[in-house]
Amino acid sequence: MTRATWRTRVGFVLAAVGSAVGLGNIWRFPWLTAQNGGGAFLLLYLLVVVLVGVPGLLGEMVIGRRSGRNPVGAFGALCGDRWRPLGGLALFASVVVLSFYSVVGGWILRYTLASATGAYFSAPQEYFAAIDYGVGAAGFHALFLLATAAVVYVGVDRGIEVATTVMVPGIVLMLGGLAVWAGTLDGATGGYEFYLSLDLSYLRANFFDVLGAAAGQALFTLSVGAGAMLTYASYLGEDRSLAADGTLIAGLNTGIGVLAGLVIFPLLFSLGVDPGAGGPGALFISLAGAFADLPYSNLVGVAFFGVVLLAALSSSISIYEVLVSYLVDEHGASRGGATAAVGTLFLVTGSGAALSPSLFTLLADTIANLALTAGLLGFLLFDGWVLGRLALEEYELGAGRIATLAGRPWFVAIAVILPLFLAFTFVTGIGGVVGVTPTAGQAGAIAVAAVGGCIALFSRRSRA
Repeated sequence: MTRATWRTRVGFVLAAVGSAVGLGNIWRFPWLTAQNGGGAFLLLYLLVVVLVGVPGLLGEMVIGRRSGRNPVGAFGALCGDRWRPLGGLALFASVVVLSFYSVVGGWILRYTLASATGAYFSAPQEYFAAIDYGVGAAGFHALFLLATAAVVYVGVDRGIEVATTVMVPGIVLMLGGLAVWAGTLDGATGGYEFYLSLDLSYLRANFFDVLGAAAGQALFTLSVGAGAMLTYASYLGEDRSLAADGTLIAGLNTGIGVLAGLVIFPLLFSLGVDPGAGGPGALFISLAGAFADLPYSNLVGVAFFGVVLLAALSSSISIYEVLVSYLVDEHGASRGGATAAVGTLFLVTGSGAALSPSLFTLLADTIANLALTAGLLGFLLFDGWVLGRLALEEYELGAGRIATLAGRPWFVAIAVILPLFLAFTFVTGIGGVVGVTPTAGQAGAIAVAAVGGCIALFSRRSRA
């Protein structure tokens, strides 16, 4: 069976940006920013994207292009079947993420339709409480999942590439227009000050809390750790510069996230709404309720939630493709059969999250962050201590002079520095789950011991 490929570099970049640009940018980013000090969070988030996200993204793409396979098949093809379970982490993370992601996608679909009539304008909190979970939420989750499956079914070049080539520019244009409009509102200056000014005293007092939130957001929004970027890179040719493409993808994604903040915070401040109110429901309660006080409120609501819907769909497509690619590559399934099988799985898991608030919260707030962190940690240790020099060779294929010069520093970063950071983040996250908060020194010591043990294990198994 001939494996699919991207038609153009632009198609790949926009598909990858579409994978990264999603609810993480427009739903998750604003409320995390609001709850973690505004500019303090933005600063650490940008630093984590540059220092951790981009190198980690390249590490995942190296495995994908080198193998030309899905996450599970990639490790088996490169270094033998004993490494295939490492790819299972990516499949698990993909299932976790899309199981709750499609539920939120269903909410957004419902809000896009309800904006036309203003159904939520008079009582936004009551409206959200009536539709967030239950049979209706499961039904809209299924509709969102069906739209995702339709694009994936058509294929990589004719479905995913074509759809995201339209979606991503549409997201940028619509967000840009909304940002210009939001800047004209009275009180918008307060939103800019909150969002862009840095409160160093807040950052000093809450550094590790803000850092943990920024790291989780960076991994979530760059779509690393779940195998989506690995899968997309597996359809690439060797003449592409992974460093150039990865940096461009991360830059465009981050820019869109920052642009979303330039829409949401001026809008909230212009209407006197507390930016930290509502938490994960802020998009659907605080912001949606504010639309009623705006001129052309129905049109604004449809435009805004239409943008969010496109962003959510472009990301869900990439996660869905991870599992479809696995079934096609490893089990010889047809694309149609694989698409149907994966849809059935997510129909069940997503419906469970739509019917159970506790399950949704567990997946979205806890398991997803830990699974993405563990997945990327495994990818980078594999690059550094199993592939070794081959990972650096793959990185350098198609790379220009500047990217080639950055190759060795990148390799050192993914082999040692980033695993330590990810392990530290994982330890502090686990501590929050079990109700034990380790000090920075304790978490650091555990991270060093864990990474050292993993390096020894990976190195020994690679020689076996």
